[in-house]
Amino acid sequence: MDEARARDVLAEAGLGRSGAQLLALGENAVFAAGDLVVKVGRDAELLDRARRELAIAVWLAEAGVRAVRAAEPGPRLVAGHPVTLWHRLPEPVRPAEPRDLAELLRVVHALSSPAFDLPRRELLGGVERWLRLAGDAIDPADAEYLRERRDGFATAAAALTPRLSPGPIHGDALPRNVHVGPDGPVLVDLETFSVDLREHDLVVMALSRDRYGLPAEAYDSFTDTYGWDVREWDGCGVLRGARETASCAWVAQHAPSNPKALAEFERRVASLRDGDETVRWYSF
Repeated sequence: MDEARARDVLAEAGLGRSGAQLLALGENAVFAAGDLVVKVGRDAELLDRARRELAIAVWLAEAGVRAVRAAEPGPRLVAGHPVTLWHRLPEPVRPAEPRDLAELLRVVHALSSPAFDLPRRELLGGVERWLRLAGDAIDPADAEYLRERRDGFATAAAALTPRLSPGPIHGDALPRNVHVGPDGPVLVDLETFSVDLREHDLVVMALSRDRYGLPAEAYDSFTDTYGWDVREWDGCGVLRGARETASCAWVAQHAPSNPKALAEFERRVASLRDGDETVRWYSF
């Protein structure tokens, strides 16, 4: 789904077309439209996830967690695309920092599971779908290599013994999913909420330090605020490898329409094949 298609869906939903501001384009196209934020899912396969995200927003509101709030209780299905509406947050007062994320994760990780079912964190569950969307734009040998890595890390992850008590997690715990407004940090992008190893949320920042150039002092502020460094856990490498595999496949889905995505995909896969953990990856 490109921006033009997403805007067509907005128009069909009666939410305007040209006046909305595109905020992000990935599995969802995210637009600011007046006092709303509108998320348009890539296809109907994401409808159940959209329903669950809205339920999660209600649960977090009832628990007093600072998180984005839904503007409608259920998703719309418009021209084969799930559409969800959210209250727009005030303008940020500053960029989110790792310590802001850690503050929110401490609150989330103290929660008990909600009354409705949350899935396990299927970190590798999207790999096949993303590779399918990449199609012939990527080398079939690279796709097969990632499938083999997926299977190996899925087996290894299932055998891990956690250090922390399993429970609700955000699932994509990065500062980009925190909005710092006048009243402090707010958690956004709730669609990956799960019940699983809490370590999933912490490995993300460790990988940011190692692969994406997060300064050591910023990572230290994260671990100091949270109260523990996941790199001390002997299962860290397994979850890191799983996330690297998923991150490669996620970029692949954009390769058919974006040469920069293809180049980044090839960089990432080459570094994995070479076993070189020092190669810098670039956010996409």
